[in-house]
Amino acid sequence: MDAAPAPAPPAKHTTTTAPPPPPPPPILGSLVALDTTVSRHLHILAKPFLPHSLLLLLELSADFRFFFPLSLSLLLAPTLTPTPIPIPSPSPTQIIRPLLFPLILGLLLDLAVVGLIKLLFRRSRPLYNKNMSVAVSVDHFSFPSGHASRVCFVASLLHVSAVALADALANLRSSSPFVDRWIGTDQVNAVSILVSVAWAWAAGTSVSRVLLGRHFVTDVFAGACLGVLEALVSFHFLRF
Repeated sequence: MDAAPAPAPPAKHTTTTAPPPPPPPPILGSLVALDTTVSRHLHILAKPFLPHSLLLLLELSADFRFFFPLSLSLLLAPTLTPTPIPIPSPSPTQIIRPLLFPLILGLLLDLAVVGLIKLLFRRSRPLYNKNMSVAVSVDHFSFPSGHASRVCFVASLLHVSAVALADALANLRSSSPFVDRWIGTDQVNAVSILVSVAWAWAAGTSVSRVLLGRHFVTDVFAGACLGVLEALVSFHFLRF
């Protein structure tokens, strides 16, 4: 009598895993490595010389949670203040109010575009970035720098709005003795000083992102270019 055939061994359950992402092209990998090395060296070189509190102050000055409410309060100030008696001349806030619309809308545009790009690239911040308080989870990503885009947006918007700012200051001179004493008879020179200060603030804040260890050099460069582009869009298409 023939022996019964041995039962077949149970089939092995194999789990299929997604293949790892392909490595970056050699040229791109070399650029990323160079960017990482240069950014780290700049951070290390500046650490003994620049006060940490100054870098944090620049960071705070361009924080969206501080900058946007301040701009929005200037925009809403005329509508929130009751004026039972008609005022013959417009208030200073009403004069600069048309310039605030592209500023507010541009800040919102910058927030949306930077957040979208960060979600797409998902580049991690430098490993030596310490003690950073993030507002939302997308802030854990590094590319591009939101601070650099924001400050360059503001400085570029002031730059392209220089003529409108000079006209606003001319109107303010007639309605505010303080402004008349402050700027004298040359509102164009006052606007030039304001734009120069804005660009100095933008440059200092952008550089501080690398020195503070928050970003890589390419993050800041891309953010700065993005901010200039957003200023042009806001100036030409978001004015009311």
